[in-house]
Amino acid sequence: MFVTAPLMLLLAAAPQSGDAVGNGRKTYSACLEKQIQPALDKKMSLSDFQASLKAQCGTQEAAFRAAIVADDKSTGMSEKDAQSDADDQISEYRDKIIGEFEDYSKS
Repeated sequence: MFVTAPLMLLLAAAPQSGDAVGNGRKTYSACLEKQIQPALDKKMSLSDFQASLKAQCGTQEAAFRAAIVADDKSTGMSEKDAQSDADDQISEYRDKIIGEFEDYSKS
């Protein structure tokens, strides 16, 4: 599985700041990962693939976001900063999957 190796490295390197965050991260990244091969099989465009990520993994993204925000706020971070941290973490995972999709689409 060439598609999953880089994502697994990203997961291993990610800090695990609590069960809810760790579980949310694993669930969200697994959902994203599962979208690549079907999209490649369907020869989806990049924009269609991005839309499918939102449609297929929106629930997992929301749970991951809520876990990050709650964890950050429990350590004294402001709501604004916690939301920004969640945005950054979610973008990192989404961008990684989109990059993999683009790489494999060119093959």
